[in-house]
Amino acid sequence: MTHQDVLDDRPEAPAGPDGTPVLEVTGRLTTADLETAARGPVRVAMADDTAERVAAGHAYMLSCVAEGRDIYGVTTGFGNLVGFAGRATAHEQSEGFLNFLTAGHGRDLPPEVMRATLLARVWSLAKGRSAVSPAALRTLVAVLETSFAPAVPRMGSVGASGDLIPLAYAVRAMQGQGHAYVDGVRVPAAEALDRCGVGPLHLAGRDAVALVNGTSVTSAAAGLALASLARSVNTAVTLTALLADLLGSDPGFAAAPTLAAFGHRHGEDVAAALRALLDGTAPTGARPLQEPYSIRCSPQLIGAAAGALDYAATVVGDDLNGINDNPLFFAEDRVVTHGGNFFSQPVAFAADSMSTVAAQLANLAERQLDLLTDTHRNSGLPPMLATEPGRQHGVVGMQIAATATVAAMRRAATPISGQSLPTNGHNQDVVPLGTQAALTALEQAEHLRWVQGALGVALRQAGHLSARGATAPACAAVLGELGGAVAPIDPDRPLDVDVQRAAALLDRLAARRAPWRGAPAGA
Repeated sequence: MTHQDVLDDRPEAPAGPDGTPVLEVTGRLTTADLETAARGPVRVAMADDTAERVAAGHAYMLSCVAEGRDIYGVTTGFGNLVGFAGRATAHEQSEGFLNFLTAGHGRDLPPEVMRATLLARVWSLAKGRSAVSPAALRTLVAVLETSFAPAVPRMGSVGASGDLIPLAYAVRAMQGQGHAYVDGVRVPAAEALDRCGVGPLHLAGRDAVALVNGTSVTSAAAGLALASLARSVNTAVTLTALLADLLGSDPGFAAAPTLAAFGHRHGEDVAAALRALLDGTAPTGARPLQEPYSIRCSPQLIGAAAGALDYAATVVGDDLNGINDNPLFFAEDRVVTHGGNFFSQPVAFAADSMSTVAAQLANLAERQLDLLTDTHRNSGLPPMLATEPGRQHGVVGMQIAATATVAAMRRAATPISGQSLPTNGHNQDVVPLGTQAALTALEQAEHLRWVQGALGVALRQAGHLSARGATAPACAAVLGELGGAVAPIDPDRPLDVDVQRAAALLDRLAARRAPWRGAPAGA
């Protein structure tokens, strides 16, 4: 399978006459597409054969019901109550299904996650195997063309039988019940639909089941985490090179023969990127023969992170472009299959791996920040990078916050993909908990982005205090861009906004001119 790296200089999604990005359902859904939908309105274009396939699947499901065939969730009860008959009408069946699933709690998921979720759900339903009604699919597409995002509580899904509870809230919001976000503001869902000019969702046939019986929250959150972490890998390379240059380190730690002997392709790629960034550096000759591991082992560490994301990209890409639902309808063969494509185990494993990657990259950045502030190892820079030590305190508060963040990330990196708990009368006797794994990975990615932003602020301050500055042209260019975004710390000032500015700049640099392109971040 061929992956498309969001870090390449790939063109943005084509825009319609009004400037709204257009995504073609005929193509593969990528993490870049998820980020586009998360940011704002997108137009989803479906070819005629896609619409025909969806309509045929819906019609086939209705014919099965007319023939008296048992169809899970249409003619039967749900979950462990499958042995009992369902309600008399499709409307009653749908409403009853959504009612008992409206049982979540906790703070709302980020609106960006839910917008990406709706896009992922469209991609699965458009395959025509879920028997969703064309009208319901059109409503999802119409919602995505606006800034609408369902208000959905975080807790409730075990990532098996789909993300039932969170997706039930999403369906209710599109019906005009509960709450939703418009332009980032939380309002009653009916008001949100009215402001967006979208009519409420009307359910037919098995629409309620088709809309909620998939892992779209899990795959969307994992996809957004993956896109962010792929940029953070490149940011780690850039920050490491700038640190080594400012300290006057010898670039031999990234020597090609060393990494070739190591035998790991991703480590070689990272070392090559470090050598390119450090081309022209002027080592001081005053550093130790062997640098601390936070510099010397950076190609091996960052390369391992890249390799893990390579694996995650394969899994997440497959999940975003597969069909997660049950049952599935194959109209051309007159076959209905009852199976378990709603089971999020692949993404659960991948998301746990991403959380570990994020924690270790954050640990690297925090240790590099510590190296910059330690007068025994920082090539003569003042303690805590303070312009006037004692009268000023430089990056003290920022380092404390970074340390606290890394501690929280280490705790959150505990894998959940193997912590199955049986539920639903032992119908779901083994569950993957992929939703929690994916949402944790996304939070870990956001924390990593902050810690790397803090290191960026510290490197900018080190450049301000250093008599030599950055000597490699590529590193000097990065330092110049950081200097344009963040002023020197003189005198002390609140740094929270500066960290966010630096994180945003580093994100842009990673996407615009990524020094390393090894890990695919989508499919």
